[in-house]
Amino acid sequence: MDLGAFSVSLSVRDIEASRAFYEKLGFTAFGGDPAQNWLILRNGDHVIGLFQGMFEKNMLTFNPRWDQNAASVGSYTDVRELQRELKARGVEFLTEADESGSGPGSFLVLDPDGNPVLVDQHV
Repeated sequence: MDLGAFSVSLSVRDIEASRAFYEKLGFTAFGGDPAQNWLILRNGDHVIGLFQGMFEKNMLTFNPRWDQNAASVGSYTDVRELQRELKARGVEFLTEADESGSGPGSFLVLDPDGNPVLVDQHV
């Protein structure tokens, strides 16, 4: 099962303070819009998202159809197929992608410790 590109999405109180901190660690912005309270940063293959006021907890994020550079990949498993496969494995969902749709979609599950895991297909 290929979940796509991986990043950690951080719920931050002050996006500019968080940006400054992670830039000190060698991260650089390559996506997002701080005026809309979200920013994507990278350091090599490591990607983090900073999100101010968008969700309560930090979460693991996977993006089907993207590589670590947020570029589309040729071969991928659609988010709806991933959802069907996980349902068959007994995974419970907090939110689900519309299985009759195509293109962008997402679902959210919790790991056994309550950590959110978002699978978010943008394309």
